[in-house]
Amino acid sequence: MENIPDTRGSGPAPGAPRGHVLVVDDDPTVAEVVVGYLDRAGYDVRRAGDGPAALECFSERRPDLVVLDLMLPGMDGFEVCRRMRAHGRVPVIMLTARGDEDDRILGLETGADDYVTKPFSPRELVLRVDAVLRRGREAAPVTDAAPAVWECAGLRLEPAARRATRGGRELSLTLREFDLLAFFLRHPGRVFTREELMREVWGWDFGDLSTVTVHVRRLRGKVEADPARPQLIRTVWGVGYRLTPEPEPEPEPASPSASVRTQAGPTTAAGPS
Repeated sequence: MENIPDTRGSGPAPGAPRGHVLVVDDDPTVAEVVVGYLDRAGYDVRRAGDGPAALECFSERRPDLVVLDLMLPGMDGFEVCRRMRAHGRVPVIMLTARGDEDDRILGLETGADDYVTKPFSPRELVLRVDAVLRRGREAAPVTDAAPAVWECAGLRLEPAARRATRGGRELSLTLREFDLLAFFLRHPGRVFTREELMREVWGWDFGDLSTVTVHVRRLRGKVEADPARPQLIRTVWGVGYRLTPEPEPEPEPASPSASVRTQAGPTTAAGPS
C-alpha cells in the first residue's frame, strides 16, 4: 500500500457524487442494504467483503469515508482500520454486532469516528455519514481569522498542524479527541451537556451519548495528571463537562463542630459530588 493517491477534494462539485464511500462487510445482505441507501443518497460507493479486499480498494482509491464491519473473517476491522489510518486521515464508521464498551473504546483508539451497533437504521447510518463528512469539510479550512495557537491551562493547540502539547510534551490524540479538546479550549469555564458536545463536535443532532462519555474519558487519560481525579476537564454532575482554566481547590473536610451544627440543623438535599 505505497503511494496511495488521495483523490478527495474539499467538497463535491455540482453534479458530482456527494462523496466516495467504501463499505466493508462480509454479510452480503447488510452490505447490499447499506450500499443501496448510500447510493440513493448520492454517494459513489464501493464494496468489499473482507480485510484484504478492503485494503486493495483503499489503495486503488482513497475514499472520503469507510463504513467498516468489525467482525470480518481473517483480518478484523480493528486491524483494517489501523492499516488504513497508518496512511493518513480517513473518517471511519465502525459497524458491528458487538455492543461491549471495551470494543467501543478499542474502536475509538484505532481512530474510528463513530461506532454503530447492529441492528441499526440504514437511514440513520446515512445521516451519520452525512454528519461525519460535513464536519470534516467544515473543519478543514484554516482562515487568517482563526488563531494560530490556542493556549489554556497548560495546554497548547496548533489547529493548522493539528498538534497538541502539554508542558512541552506532545499528546497523541485521535482526530475526534483533538476536535473535542479544541472545542473545550475555545470555551473555557463553560459547561456543556453531552447533547451539546455531540451537536457541536460531532455535528449530530442524534446518536449514542456514550460516545461522548468514552471520548471524554479517553481525553482525560491523555491530558490529566491523574485521570481518576480530573482537574482540567471536570464533570458537572447532572449537567455535563467543562474545561477548568485554573485548578480548583479541593474542598476542605468539615470540622467536628461544623458536623455537629449540621446534624442539629435542618436536613437539606445533597448536592452533586
